Amino acid sequence: MTNSSTIEWEQFYQSGKTGWDRGDISPNLNYWLENQQLQPCRILIPGCGNGYEVLHLAAKGFDVVAIDIAPTAVDNLNNALADHKLNAEVILADFFKWNPEKPFDALYEQTSLCALSPERWQAYEQCLFSWLKPNGKLLAQFMQTDVEGGPPYHCEMGDMTDLFDAARWQWSDEHHTKIVHSGGKSERVYRLTRV
Repeated sequence: MTNSSTIEWEQFYQSGKTGWDRGDISPNLNYWLENQQLQPCRILIPGCGNGYEVLHLAAKGFDVVAIDIAPTAVDNLNNALADHKLNAEVILADFFKWNPEKPFDALYEQTSLCALSPERWQAYEQCLFSWLKPNGKLLAQFMQTDVEGGPPYHCEMGDMTDLFDAARWQWSDEHHTKIVHSGGKSERVYRLTRV
């Protein structure tokens, strides 16, 4: 499964250059859980990295599937699951080439979209749509950098509403997050429902 993307992301993990890794779950996940907008179900976390959300959701009784392209990230997560005596399915794969055995009730999208170059966003949206059941939930955090280039790439909201078109996705009201990342980056947070 070695390709340029695998090598690039693996090098980030091996060199410790993982600036996107906050070392804990996103407060937005707690918001969705505490407000019962996300309840135990079959959920996919693409681009799971070290998988803090995977551990948290597995501990709360979710049927979690996580996927990443970097072998070190997958190893780290499998070790953490074993240490905490938790169960989740962790897959080492390029998600553009992967198809699940059955669709999911929910998807947690935090870091994959903004890590992909914008010319790949349409293909990623098609993956997300195909992975979800009808009426399934996409918990989306759209990175706001207000700068050119990336990763992370700026997810301009006009581009996001075009990408996640109303013919395929129903948008919630925005959840106003107080999370601010280094360099002034922030996230705009929505729960989308697959039509």
